[in-house]
Amino acid sequence: MKAFARRFALVFALWTLVSICGGLADYLYSFVLGGHLSFWGAFRRPLTEQWIWAALTPLVFFIAHHFPLSRPHLTRAIGVHVTAFLLLSLLHCVLAEVVGGPLAVLPAHYTGPTLPLRFFEEFYSDIWMYWPLVCIQALMDSHARAREKERQAAQLESLLARSHLAFLRAQIQPHFLFNTLHAVSALIRIDALAAEDMVADLAEILRACSAESGLQETTLRRELDLVACYLRIQQRRFGDRLRVKQVVAPELLDAAVPALVLQSIVENAVIHGVAPLDRPGTVEITAYRRDEQLVLQVEDDGMGMRSGASAGIGLANARRRMCELYGTEQSLSVTGAPGQGAAAVVCIPLRILPRSAQLEVVTREHTDTDSGRRSACAAEPVVAAGS
Repeated sequence: MKAFARRFALVFALWTLVSICGGLADYLYSFVLGGHLSFWGAFRRPLTEQWIWAALTPLVFFIAHHFPLSRPHLTRAIGVHVTAFLLLSLLHCVLAEVVGGPLAVLPAHYTGPTLPLRFFEEFYSDIWMYWPLVCIQALMDSHARAREKERQAAQLESLLARSHLAFLRAQIQPHFLFNTLHAVSALIRIDALAAEDMVADLAEILRACSAESGLQETTLRRELDLVACYLRIQQRRFGDRLRVKQVVAPELLDAAVPALVLQSIVENAVIHGVAPLDRPGTVEITAYRRDEQLVLQVEDDGMGMRSGASAGIGLANARRRMCELYGTEQSLSVTGAPGQGAAAVVCIPLRILPRSAQLEVVTREHTDTDSGRRSACAAEPVVAAGS
């Protein structure tokens, strides 16, 4: 109701402005010709005519909205509008008669009813009252349809992006799962308790991955917890051959990071960098701030990158997910040389999650790195702070 009142007030103001302009033109025309037209007399007729049309404007908009001049019912719409125009023109003349609106020209010898005279006198001007309103409503409807299409297109684009992100994240999980199950199968006959601990860590990671598949971001703290689970699994597999260093500024632990991306990069460093070595290898995880960006760096001193080698599924999906989440404000680069190790550097916008968002992350992606593990206390720490 308030919206209608505002629109009607705007329509009334615009018609009043039109009548003032018309009355002022008539007054100045009479003044130049030396006439004796009074100031109020110049405005009385245009104000009467325009205010009546101001009252009829909502009805014209209603008809124009429900019977648009477009295919496939163009013929019917034209018939409706011609009929509506004639009826509203007649109604306009009747209302003008009721309020005693003056005629533009009334011959002195004419003694008949003024309604037919008024109808024919106003017919031409009513054309320029009714049909422009129909065109204005058509433009407003066209604009509304365009905005609705843009809204639907934006919703569809968002839905496609979310679906693509969910697909990419789903691809990472089985990729990691298959590698870990292979490690468990290799260890189970050698050390059953270590294999059981490895399965417990795997369960924690899978629980975090499947708790809420739509959760695309988490905190750096939670991501490091998952990386710790993964590294414990690999530590039991490789023993002293795998050493890990971690350098993370405490104020960055609440920063938002894409879920599972850091884990996939660490996995790439372990599997392709350290695993092929016949000597101990080191993986160093670093997180720091650079201007308004969060930089995550994973370095290893392993086999390095062969010339022409392509990124695995983990890094390829990480790139695509980051592109979907952050657009051009992100980057993932991998550098290295054969025998000299490799370094992966992730740059994303720095955004510290508020406490409410962190609670949501914890609720959706609950991970307790020690729950359900037989020998958690006995497990050697594999993540040590260092520089």
